[in-house]
Amino acid sequence: MFREERGLLLASLTRRFGDLDLAEEVTSEAIEAALRHWPAEGVPARPGAWLLTTARRKAVDRLRRDRAYAARLAVLQADAERDDAVAPAADVAGVGELPDERLQLFFTCTHPALAAEDRTALTLRCLAGLTTPEVARAFLVPTATMAQRIVRAKKKIREARIPFRVPGPDELPERLPGVLQVVCSVFTEGYAASSGPRLQRLDLAEEAVRLARILHRLLPAERETAGLLALLLLVHARRDARTGPEGEPVLLEEQDRGRWDRAMIEEGRDLVVRALTGGPAGPYGVQAAIAALHDEAAGVESTDWAQIVALYDVLLALTPSPVVAVNRAVAVAMRDGPGAGLALLDALAGEPRLRAYPPYAVARGDLLTRLGREGEAAVAYREALEAAGTEPERAALRRKLGE
Repeated sequence: MFREERGLLLASLTRRFGDLDLAEEVTSEAIEAALRHWPAEGVPARPGAWLLTTARRKAVDRLRRDRAYAARLAVLQADAERDDAVAPAADVAGVGELPDERLQLFFTCTHPALAAEDRTALTLRCLAGLTTPEVARAFLVPTATMAQRIVRAKKKIREARIPFRVPGPDELPERLPGVLQVVCSVFTEGYAASSGPRLQRLDLAEEAVRLARILHRLLPAERETAGLLALLLLVHARRDARTGPEGEPVLLEEQDRGRWDRAMIEEGRDLVVRALTGGPAGPYGVQAAIAALHDEAAGVESTDWAQIVALYDVLLALTPSPVVAVNRAVAVAMRDGPGAGLALLDALAGEPRLRAYPPYAVARGDLLTRLGREGEAAVAYREALEAAGTEPERAALRRKLGE
């Protein structure tokens, strides 16, 4: 409950007092007070309201004690009121009053003035409710380094006087992709960890799904928020089947589809329809449609590979990327045979971004094996082994080399 309420508290307090540091400190103090009082007095009927009232009182007490701090916050508050007059949040959402103020906090934490790594770290800290050590573990850096990064981001928000507001209708198309990208990046690290002892970081993946749900609830008219949530649900639905008893990776064609989360798949499929209805598709909607085709198929052989290739063609036109090209080549191999897919992969050999991307070398090794070119396949698997980040991936590649 504290984790869920923390984002709401931070957003409301930042909105009222114009300072993220103050909001974070008094939120922590309010939670500390709850841990002290609730065991003896019982949990109140409205715990969120109790926490908010307590935090507001603590903030007011602090401002009364520190006049210089209060004067600086008055300037920030004036900026916020001015920006609200320009772009009311309710008009952007299109649903009357917002259910809460986390949407403003999303856009503050992911402002383009902040460095990309700082945006993700701040989102995890403030909106996902992870502690600084937890965020540090997600980025595989020391806690002190992450603490400095978060402090730097907050300082940038304060000194650049970044407004706590939802962008106006003219700004939203430019700003929303950055917000969605942060949530997607969190999920990607959870889905396929960049390093460490485990293939998946389910804690991060589930936080990303939770953040995507909040975004979709706050911006229901934005089709790409529906597309992102659909994509995350359709991929996360396979989580239990993606690893074996020892944590080893299990390829899609070898997964027990009976272990996939059917309720999550159904929810994702409904969202795909929303994401693809009402105009040209966005990249998250297209990726979600591809994931839905995989989830709907009874097996690899019955998967509609022709439609998947066509969707990858659309995705390449929307967001040209060597990673998308690799995925398309694998789909072509499933549709037209391993030789056709290998030719497309070999055409990407000069792309520098794929040199440290293990799935590229793994895909080449798989197609070369299917073509009976085992010596070349072994070379490809060795390249993948050198670039692999997690121990389960390395163990699986060593087994392939042994074969």
